Amino acid sequence: MTMLIPFAGLSPVPWKNGAGSTTEIAVFPQDAGFTDFDWRVSLATIGADGPFSVFPGVDRTLALVEGHGVTLDIDGEPALVSAAEPVVSFEGDARVSAKLNRGTTTDFNAMTRTDRCYHSFGRRRLDGPSTFVARAPVTVLFLAEGESLELSSEDERIAMVRYDAMLLDQGTVWKLDAGQGTIFIVDIHYYDDEDDLDNEDGHYDD
Repeated sequence: MTMLIPFAGLSPVPWKNGAGSTTEIAVFPQDAGFTDFDWRVSLATIGADGPFSVFPGVDRTLALVEGHGVTLDIDGEPALVSAAEPVVSFEGDARVSAKLNRGTTTDFNAMTRTDRCYHSFGRRRLDGPSTFVARAPVTVLFLAEGESLELSSEDERIAMVRYDAMLLDQGTVWKLDAGQGTIFIVDIHYYDDEDDLDNEDGHYDD
């Protein structure tokens, strides 16, 4: 079912390790906690250096939304998250600590339970009208940059503002109308899905 998730209606909750807070955008099953979700997408603000929560059996993708980013230590290996390299993926049971590059940073997080499902993450820059096809059984579209975005199909017209998200039905085709901006796309597949995974629409392009 197509669903708009207005960011203004969401509330932050403490991190799993209590060292910060995160705003949950969407989770399945609905109302699942940190230990029993299949998949989860969220937005977190990192205001100080420190460790990440540990999520055994989970695959994670982190993408910079705002700020100068962080330098991560992932099991002893450095990974720079910045405007030039805004996305990093890692296993949830890795020992990860973050050092802020220059001040507070806001990051988008996608997580999937490894033994149940997996995700692909993409970014698309917007500059005027374009078309988007929801290919996966679960597609989350998030407006990371830009003041507003209008999605329209044969049956619906939906207006988004920054940090709003959409859950899109598989196979639906949308016209996107926006000024300059950036959307994040999280495609989630369960291991028993028999769908085409080629992603031939190219919506993962920067």
